[in-house]
Amino acid sequence: MLFGRHKPQSCPCCDPALAGRREVITAGLGLLACAALPRAARAAPPLAPVRSLRVERSYTEDRFEGVYFRDGRYDREALHKLDWVFRDLSAAEVTPMDPRLFDVLHAVAEQLEASEAFVISSGYRTPERNGQLRTRRVSTVSLHMSGMAADFRLPGRDAYGVARAAAQMQVGGVGLYRREGFVHLDCGPPRRW
Repeated sequence: MLFGRHKPQSCPCCDPALAGRREVITAGLGLLACAALPRAARAAPPLAPVRSLRVERSYTEDRFEGVYFRDGRYDREALHKLDWVFRDLSAAEVTPMDPRLFDVLHAVAEQLEASEAFVISSGYRTPERNGQLRTRRVSTVSLHMSGMAADFRLPGRDAYGVARAAAQMQVGGVGLYRREGFVHLDCGPPRRW
């Protein structure tokens, strides 16, 4: 089964308890630095020298459309704008998102040849907010709390097809929430549920 349940793997550089924020992330690490699989097993395309995103936040008019990485470095102003779009809406709290998450979204958009914006329903979550969502489907160590995950819809696209394409790329965690109609992506080790 494509999205079976199994325990997520972790590594020191991706574990939310150990992961540093933007300060320890360098452009040279890139999206595949923490990949758990050998290079030959990955289907991920190489990252582009110029990376852009189109995202909008559900329930607000917040959006970002533009380049966030060029000339070998992340654009600070673009990252701050993305942090705002991905903020915890319930607490109105902004945190520095892990730029590798944006690399995952960019790679998936490129793979799908998507021109539409990702509609973000959840980005960063405070521990309090995450605790309020506690069900068997919400992790107590959710990568949302580390700014490393996003839940989204891609208008006009089937959630299963998006999740399947992302899972085949093996560029991070992929969760399919078919009943709710959204996909979870994160920049942790490749895994799926």
